Amino acid sequence: MISNPLPLLFPLLFLTFSAATCFAADAHSIARLGGQMDAKAKTTVEQQVAKNPQDIESRTKLLGYYFMNGRMDPDAKSEKRRHVLWLIKNAPESEILGLPYSLLDKHLDPEGYGNAREAWLKLTEQSKNLQVLANASQFFLLGDRSIAEELLRKGQRLDAENPSWSKSLGQLYSLGLFSVTDQGQRKQLAEKAFQQFDIAYHRSSTIEKDSLLESLAKSALEAGRMDDAKRFAEEMLENDEAGWNRGNRIHHGNLTLGRIALREGDVNEAKSRLLSAGKTPGSPQLNSFGPNMQLAKELLEQGETEVVLEYFALCDKFWKSPQRKLEQWIEDVKANRTPQFGGNLAY
Repeated sequence: MISNPLPLLFPLLFLTFSAATCFAADAHSIARLGGQMDAKAKTTVEQQVAKNPQDIESRTKLLGYYFMNGRMDPDAKSEKRRHVLWLIKNAPESEILGLPYSLLDKHLDPEGYGNAREAWLKLTEQSKNLQVLANASQFFLLGDRSIAEELLRKGQRLDAENPSWSKSLGQLYSLGLFSVTDQGQRKQLAEKAFQQFDIAYHRSSTIEKDSLLESLAKSALEAGRMDDAKRFAEEMLENDEAGWNRGNRIHHGNLTLGRIALREGDVNEAKSRLLSAGKTPGSPQLNSFGPNMQLAKELLEQGETEVVLEYFALCDKFWKSPQRKLEQWIEDVKANRTPQFGGNLAY
């Protein structure tokens, strides 16, 4: 169990937003632009906010900057905290508060997290504002999951036909799997995740249903629902329609079927599925955060190094790994060491 899983789980929070919404969201786009600013531009934008505190767009840019430059800017922690607290108290419905850029790390900034926690709890105690509840739940998603669950359940009761509440609950339970090792607890969490994803699926549009298939297949597999996992994985692969999610369907559909095959003792089928997963053309998510390594890890545990190295080579075609991750994994496997796959066991 990881005491502070935040660094590994931050990418997962971005993956919880479907590309159909996340990559088109105004706040997300503005924050990304902010992340590309240099220190001089940051100072200029801070001056704009000082003159006009109600300038939400500029605050959004700054949160993007501090998110991307937290390790290089010595003032990043305190400045980010200041903007987040101002937004919670003065503009709690702001779109940026529902995105990972506005999260405060309870381990790295306990004071800031505590102040924001208090502000959100006071604000949501009697609130029925759906956007406020959604934003607050995102803030607590990693730091206080029980509070996040309570807020999402409240939103679900108030807005029963909206699939986003069930989807977020499914994501909450799925994130919990990352820090739980007991198999019984993992299975219970996965079952809860599957049930919520299933509710969201049946309440969603066709486009959103497509983006939920991966979550349904993964949670079904973890919950021991082999038939459901296989059904959703096959549905992913049957749909060859072009679009941002095609590469994800190829990748995760094959990986799910490969893991099922391995559990059934069919190593050759598992190896074939691993290579098919590596032949994905990529996607916005895969190109950014990288491929999933769970099946590769399971095959390595059975001594199947050659196929895993071949999988790495295929992944290198769509993912330029940061900090030479892929190269390090190749070196580890060739040296008979177990690679530290980190978050790529979950992405």
